[in-house]
Parts: sequence; structure tokens; C-alpha cells
Amino acid sequence: KSLQIMNEDQIGVTIESGLSDWQIVQQNATGFGTIQLRGRWKPDASGQPGRVEVRVVAQDTGVAISPETDWQAADTRSDDTWDITLSRVPAGGLYRVETHLNHLPVASAEWSVRGDIRHCIGVGDVWVIAGQSNSAGYGRGAYFDPPELGIHLYRNSGYWALATHPMNDSTDTLHSINRESGNPSHSPYLHFARVLKQQLNYPIGLVQTALGGSPLSRWNPTEHDDAAKADLFANMQQTVIATGGPVKGVLWYQGESDAGEALSPSYEQRFIAAVQAWRAALHQPDLPVITVQLNRVYRPPTDPQAETLEQANTGWSVVREAQRQVPHKLAGVSVVPALDLSLSDLIHTSPAGNMLLGERMGRAALGAVYQRSHHHLAPDAQSATLSADRRSIQVAFANVTSRIDSIDLTTHCFKVEDAQGDVPITSVTYPGNATLQIALTRPVAGSAQVHGAYGVNPAIAPVDMDRVIPMLGFYGLIVQS
Repeated sequence: KSLQIMNEDQIGVTIESGLSDWQIVQQNATGFGTIQLRGRWKPDASGQPGRVEVRVVAQDTGVAISPETDWQAADTRSDDTWDITLSRVPAGGLYRVETHLNHLPVASAEWSVRGDIRHCIGVGDVWVIAGQSNSAGYGRGAYFDPPELGIHLYRNSGYWALATHPMNDSTDTLHSINRESGNPSHSPYLHFARVLKQQLNYPIGLVQTALGGSPLSRWNPTEHDDAAKADLFANMQQTVIATGGPVKGVLWYQGESDAGEALSPSYEQRFIAAVQAWRAALHQPDLPVITVQLNRVYRPPTDPQAETLEQANTGWSVVREAQRQVPHKLAGVSVVPALDLSLSDLIHTSPAGNMLLGERMGRAALGAVYQRSHHHLAPDAQSATLSADRRSIQVAFANVTSRIDSIDLTTHCFKVEDAQGDVPITSVTYPGNATLQIALTRPVAGSAQVHGAYGVNPAIAPVDMDRVIPMLGFYGLIVQS
């Protein structure tokens, strides 16, 4: 982003760097943001010496928000430069940051020489959007998801603005590395930010770095001898630096490109390595990450290797299992389900689905990051137990607030395998608690495992009926005798 250059006849105070209109400044652990400004100053025709002063006022009233942020003297130097750091700007907004040149000796502030102003500034939390097309916002169709003051977006152009769809718009982009081949449409993250803002009562900033179709390898520098191949990782790091950093967390929806036979088995290990690399690069060892477990696709992925349907079914299930497991193995990572969300094409979540997903991700953040919400966790399979006659399996779930049940009792999304191969399922029943019963056509032979929400396009998954939130898909749950 180019700096403003003072014209020869520009008197007063010019801001050259440090803050832009609509910017959201990340607050610290005590609820204050730091604003750093620098620029140049020039006296009026009188040639009197002056002092640059800065204040922060409410955007809607023009009233100073605290004595600490009322007119404060900047370091005003004889070489016509100045700078200031305001370290106790309270979370909230929207604010207006004003400057002026006060002649010495100080007279009335309202008659001071003009200075630049920055409008619609907020202090709150900044979240980074990363991943592939469902994060980039490929959902299409009619929706009502309007912009809202206090929810702002750092666009690819390098400017902060009121957050509006499409978020990954490449107009005037400064980094073509995540330029989409077509215009995106709707994503879940404006509504995510709205959920947070309503509960936290301060502004939320979003930083878009996603790219449709991107594999995990482009976000994970540990997969390459040449770190430059992780170009989207580097772009995310550079973009966060450009916003002033740090950030509150990362919103991650990715995995479709890694659901093939070759990449899916290592997804868990590689994703953990990626998160650790993000945390190291951003110097935030506890950086929260909110992830989405893969939704469905209406056909197997098409790729040069022409995977069979069963290979695709396994690959998608393995990635879902990795996404389920990572929060148990790496602190600060949360996962939300998407198995019940409607699609607008073969693979992309619709705007209606995105609104529900944004709500779930917001609740997950409120619970896991802000400790403001209860019951944000999705039902999660904990154990599978074989009956005495070996003809049925009980699956028990954690995080069920009422009972696990299904809205469609004519079908199921489970698969059971034993030493002889697939074990056909007769029925799935729901006793009215946190368990379900899988009845089998024959006794289990040897060891067995059960998969839930199996395949690229699983049948309707059971839900926690009180919250109508589906279970997380799982793969390879060992059946205990």
C-alpha cells in the first residue's frame, strides 16, 4: 500500500502510515488496542512553530473516549516528521482518529491548523480466513446477509473496508497468489463475525487469504524442501503483517483437495504441522484455529488418476476422521460439522448452509476461545461395543445434550468392516439417549471397525436433537468385544 505524499502546499498534519479508514485493531489481553501513527507536518503561512497532537473520539458523537486518548502530544521533530503511539485505546468503536497542528504557546484546540483524519476505526478482534473454495466463498444463490458497521474486512487490495460479499474479491489485488479464476459469491464468515460482535459488543475484523482448490501443501511449509512452494502460507503471513498483527485466530475450511488416496492418510499429521508453522510464523504459540469438517460432494472427485468411487469414499472419510482427531491432539483447535448443510452445486455450501455454518463457527469460537458459550461441541463418537451375540454394535457419543437421533429412520450413514469384509447392516435404532444401535445381518468375525458418515456423499447423519447439530463423521472406530 503506497503512502500518502504531502503536497508542496499542504499545511498542517499529514498521516503517512500506521492506520487506515475502517481498520480493526487487534486488542491485547487487557482489552486495549495500540495505535501507532507517523507522518509529516508543515506550518501555515504565519510560520509559527507547532506541535502535532492526536486524539481518538467516538465516530458517532465526536466526543473523546477517555482522558488518555484525548489530545495527546506527538513527538514533533524539526525535520518536519512526527510519530505517536497510543497504547490504551479501549476495545470498542467505531472511532475517529483526529490530528492537528497546535501553535505554541498552546491556544484553543479548535483553532489549530488542520490535520488528517482516519474514520470508522474499531478495536476488537481480527480473524484470518484461510483454506480453499468453501472458505473463499463459492456459495451461490439468493441470501440476506447485509454488511454491518463494526464488521470490517481487509481486502486483497490492501485496504480495510466494510465487510461485504464477495470477500475474496480480487479487484486491485496486491497479491495475485490467491486470485480466484472467477468471482466468488457468499461465505460463512460475515455471519460468523456478526455472531461474535453481538455477544462480545466490540468490532470484528476479517482478513481474507483463502484460495479455491488449494491443497494443504500450499499452506504447510513443512511439506517442502523449498519453503517458497508453500506460497499461500507465505501470503497469509505477509498479509497479517500488513494489517499490523497480531490476530485473534484462523478460520479454516479445507481438505477436499487432499481427500484422494495418496494424500488423505497423512492429512492429520500434515495439518498439525501446518498449524504449528502458522503459530511459529505469527509468533502466537496459542493461536486458536476453528476448522470445518468436510461436507459432502455429489460425485467422486475427478482427477488424472480417475479414482474409483470406493477409493474416493475412503479418502473423504479418512480426512473427516483427521479433522475430528486433531482437536484431541493439538490444543487450541476446534472443529464444527457441516454434514447437514445444503449445497449450491456439486461441492460448495449454499448461502443458506453458510449462514448456519457461520453460526456454528461463531458458537465454537465463543465457547472454545472466549469461554462465553456452552454446548458448542458436536456429538463425537467415543466407543463402539459389540453385543454378546456379536450381531449388533452400540456406538456411544460425547457432547450430547438431549439424545442422539435421526430425522430419517429409513436410511443410515454407517459402514461396518470385519475380518471377512463388509458386514451388511440391517437397521440403526436410537434408544433415546447418547447411544445408537447398529443391527447386523451376521455375527462379526474377528476384529471389527465402524465408520460414521462414510463416503463422499453420506446419508443423513444422526443429530443431537436438542440442538439439531449433527455428529462428526468418524472412520476406523475400533469395536470392543
